Amino acid sequence: MNGENKNNLVWSLIAVILALGIILSSTIVTNGIIKMKAGDKTITVTGSAKKQIKSDLVTWRGSFSAQSAQTADAYAKLKLDLEKVKKHLVSKGIDEKDIIISSISTNPYYVVLPNGMYSNEIASYRLEQRVEITSSDVEKITAISREATDLINEGVEFQSYPPEYYYTKIADLKVDMLGEATADAKNRAMQIADGTGSKIGTLRSARVGVFQITPLYSTEVSDYGINDTSTIDKEITAVVTCNFEIE
Repeated sequence: MNGENKNNLVWSLIAVILALGIILSSTIVTNGIIKMKAGDKTITVTGSAKKQIKSDLVTWRGSFSAQSAQTADAYAKLKLDLEKVKKHLVSKGIDEKDIIISSISTNPYYVVLPNGMYSNEIASYRLEQRVEITSSDVEKITAISREATDLINEGVEFQSYPPEYYYTKIADLKVDMLGEATADAKNRAMQIADGTGSKIGTLRSARVGVFQITPLYSTEVSDYGINDTSTIDKEITAVVTCNFEIE
């Protein structure tokens, strides 16, 4: 065999080897894709459920204070104001035993120097107490919170804070809503599967999201969940992410 024929034979063998390599590689890649598709016969869908709820518990807080150069004078004024606050609340239908009064907090105010700096000399003392009421009579306490500033007309330095509204049956409601959210996820999965000529099979897994308790018609969402206490009427949203087999 001459040199030219040898070279042709070598190049022919190389071509055959390369061709086999390409075919083998294509077969491996194709089989991999087929296996991946065959093993991925599932669908993941998120379902949700919403309910409107009305708060059945309210907590309201207010504070009143007195200020004087002498702590004794401030204390005497605060003591008189406390009696006025209690009398006012009782007149609104609140049982005195349901009125929680905090301990007295004392804050000194220092003399301001001509240069705007504070000195070590105390100019006056400000004493403050807080009042708190928790009740299931949401409407009554809401009205009282709005009218509490009438105490100012009686010489009481009173400040009313926004009531905080709660729903005490959340735990029971969550169970039902999770079932509704799961059913919603299944319906969504069925609609998607029908479009591809498939059917939904067994539920493989379900992951519960955080509950969102928001004011009505709010679109606010948080990864950590929301628990609105600013409104009487609220909306609770439950979210469940489900993974279904496809048949």
